[in-house]
Amino acid sequence: GSMGGQSIVQAKAALQLALDRLKPGDAFNIIQFNSYTSRLFRQAEAVNATTMKQARRYVRSLTANGGTEMAGALQAALSVQAETGHLRQVIFLTDGSIGNEQALFDIIQQQLGHSRLFTIGIGSAPNSHFMQRAASFGRGTHTYIGKLDEVQTRMQALFEKIEKPLLKDIAIDWQQTDRLEAWPQNINDLYHGEPLLLTAKAGQLPTQLEISGRLANRNWTSTMQLQGGQQGNGIATLWARNKIAALMQRQGDAEFELAKQTIINTAIKHHLVSQYTSLVAVDVTPVRPVEETLDKTAVPTHLPDGWEYNKVFGQTFPATATDARYNFMIGMF
Repeated sequence: GSMGGQSIVQAKAALQLALDRLKPGDAFNIIQFNSYTSRLFRQAEAVNATTMKQARRYVRSLTANGGTEMAGALQAALSVQAETGHLRQVIFLTDGSIGNEQALFDIIQQQLGHSRLFTIGIGSAPNSHFMQRAASFGRGTHTYIGKLDEVQTRMQALFEKIEKPLLKDIAIDWQQTDRLEAWPQNINDLYHGEPLLLTAKAGQLPTQLEISGRLANRNWTSTMQLQGGQQGNGIATLWARNKIAALMQRQGDAEFELAKQTIINTAIKHHLVSQYTSLVAVDVTPVRPVEETLDKTAVPTHLPDGWEYNKVFGQTFPATATDARYNFMIGMF
């Protein structure tokens, strides 16, 4: 229901563009979810004139209603693995207005297998934190579409990328283990036109490293000499951010409490904001006398741009909220 208005229009336009890029030899399915989960086919079907006609009719019939129950849809999408020789890519379109994040992360981690998960946030208020982390867990990427006129360009860029996977199952052999700490440790697939970016901390860097992976269903290995580099500011900060992001993915694990303390220590040392650390600004020029009390009034807030109240709450918008002209807290400071 939260996708009522422009969000469902954007989602359907994006899905039609996805269908346009399918070609003979591909297999596909479409799963919709609100308060319930349903799918176009019982399992992925081969691309042909009949299945494409069914798919386009199915997309045109989609409407925005009900809740945002993602768990069933994720389980349905990830429960079946790809056939040998195929890279299975799950593309998840939603406004991302959900709250049971950890349960969904657990589903992705437990059922992803060899699939890849790409998330697409639709509308003016998607849960970007969930969408980005879900894509990270799924070894994919996140795309945000805020306006209807962005659908064509954003979707085209995404599909041009995922149609050209170059190297998967990437591993790095640093040729040494002496105090070397590299992040990320789980490396995403490499696509055409993208760099492979790694950060490492060591007492002394090795003279070479070995990169391996799967290239066109065969093993691939290359050795790189670590020479000719330059000093640069900010590399340590980037390394720390990568480390914190990777450790945050362990939420829910039995060992996360230990990882949490490492996150705090790393963030403090590198002066970074994290879920457990903040940078605090202290205002030393107060304008309200200390003896005066603070008056505050709660003002009704508006829904995110493009949302429809009756689609979300199933009733007419209350008059008190309709009459609200402002969206902030009023008080004397």
